[in-house]
This record gives sequence, C-alpha cells and structure tokens, in this order.
Amino acid sequence: MEVTGIISGLIIGIVIGALGRLVVPGRQRIPIWLTIVIGVVAALVGTAFAAALGVADTRGIDWIELGIQVALAALGVSLTVGLYGKRGS
Repeated sequence: MEVTGIISGLIIGIVIGALGRLVVPGRQRIPIWLTIVIGVVAALVGTAFAAALGVADTRGIDWIELGIQVALAALGVSLTVGLYGKRGS
C-alpha cells in the first residue's frame, strides 16, 4: 500500500467517523481520537462488506458503500458510548 493510500484512508475514516457520530442522537462522551479510530475501522469493514455484496465498485459515487460505512460507524459509536458510560460509573 502506498503512502497516499494510507493518508486517503485516514481522511476517509475521519469523515466516516464524524458522520457516524452525527447520526447517533444525543451527546457522545467519547474522545475524538476514538471516533476517528471507529471511522477508520468502519470504512475498512464497510468497504469489505460492500465488496462481498458486489456494490463496492459502481459508476460515480458509491452511495451504497458510503451508507454501509456510515451505518457501521454509527453502530460503533453507539456501542462505544454505551461501554464508556458503564466504565465511567
């Protein structure tokens, strides 16, 4: 993997993490670095899942892949917020 691929993957992960955090209602009390990590993981897993479904490579913007990634990021943020809340009490 090239350096530009890694950098673009991180940037996409940051955006996916932020979108996932915006989708989850209420205030999330988790650090921003954890949101970024969730976004990067969701972007990678979402791409693999979209490839398995055969929708990862379409003409134009891959809206289905993006939707899968944002949904996984929202799920990850929700689960992490729940775990952080239990850990803090």
